[in-house]
Amino acid sequence: MRPKVMWHLLRRYMASRLHSLRMGGYLFSGSQAPQLSPALMRALGQKCPNLRRLCLHVADLSMVPITSLPSTLRTLELHSCEISMIWLQKEQDPTVLPLLECIVLDRVPAFRDEHLQGLTRFRALRSLVLGGTYRVTETGLDTSLQELSYLQRLEVLGCTLSADSTLLAISRHLRDVRKIRLTVGGLSAQGLVFLEGMPALESLCFQGPLITPEMPTPAQIVASCLTMPKLRVLEVQGLGWEGQEAERVLCKGLPHCMVIVRACPKESMDWWM
Repeated sequence: MRPKVMWHLLRRYMASRLHSLRMGGYLFSGSQAPQLSPALMRALGQKCPNLRRLCLHVADLSMVPITSLPSTLRTLELHSCEISMIWLQKEQDPTVLPLLECIVLDRVPAFRDEHLQGLTRFRALRSLVLGGTYRVTETGLDTSLQELSYLQRLEVLGCTLSADSTLLAISRHLRDVRKIRLTVGGLSAQGLVFLEGMPALESLCFQGPLITPEMPTPAQIVASCLTMPKLRVLEVQGLGWEGQEAERVLCKGLPHCMVIVRACPKESMDWWM
């Protein structure tokens, strides 16, 4: 949708009844394509005072400061978007997005350790999803999670981080985390040990398709899960275990859990899906 059309909708139709909005930009359409502007984002906040969720797809946000986004947002999703180096700097105004509880960063190539550190300003943040943020390092994740100890949900998918290093950082800093989802690249039995005894963990998901020789066996996964007192959901995606002996071992070993073994869902290339 072109910004001109969006302005028209804001003036004529959008008001206090709007709670969720998904918008697509023109990031891959060349330098002459229309782009989102700070003025449009500020108008969105003024015209729609009850807007809680904003999803932006293939949008160039390099000239749109985060301070222009509606202050009422509780969920912010960026999919295949471009951001500037200063977009999430920690030194910026700490009162920005005071209600933000969930942020999804999916294939945002510029996102790096400095941006991750900047997320620590959002004191209401409880859910963080990192998808394909390949510039984030193990040191950056560990340092940032020290100040994000209040997170209750963390997903690390398709990044260059090993699963073992991610689980180590989680075990050190996120003792109250309730939901973990991560890809299994670099996952070993030793990495699973880091999670043992996690007191609040309720849902754990391992996602393929990367399987290394060190990949834990189903029996080892069961042994670690049995040490988690509140675990109720174990999900395994894309490992080829569906209908196999591995699935039977998981289900039999964890009778108190909902065990979900399935293929990875096909990813749509259409942003509106």
